[in-house]
Amino acid sequence: MDKFESVDILLVEDSPADAELAMRALRKGKLANHITWVKDGAEALEFIFRNGAYAGRPDQHPRLILLDLKLPKVDGLEVLKRIKADERTHAIPVVMVTSSAEGRDIAESYRLGVNSYVVKPVAFEQFSDTVAKAGFYWMLVNKTP
Repeated sequence: MDKFESVDILLVEDSPADAELAMRALRKGKLANHITWVKDGAEALEFIFRNGAYAGRPDQHPRLILLDLKLPKVDGLEVLKRIKADERTHAIPVVMVTSSAEGRDIAESYRLGVNSYVVKPVAFEQFSDTVAKAGFYWMLVNKTP
């Protein structure tokens, strides 16, 4: 996919295996035509705010951001904080998809404005099913402004 096409889902995930499973589940469920995968928090912020490598990207926000918590360069909580603090991006639904089930991570994510917090299952089938269900809700059921 051309990195300047419109994006339905922005997947922010540093694990290639988890990213592949998530993208496969979303495509299998026909939940998104355009999925962009970025591998760290700094790249996610460049994409969202259209600077750096993404300065030429059209002024269109993703309909959904699937965000990992533990990321290189800039962690998921900081990415979430910046998204929700900016009036241009605060309405984008953000789903934290992470292996952390720690109470403090969950509480802090909600304090910063996450729309949903999903703990990654370890098993392949469960992980695919969880991503597909999250994508179905946020892309097809939920209505955004």
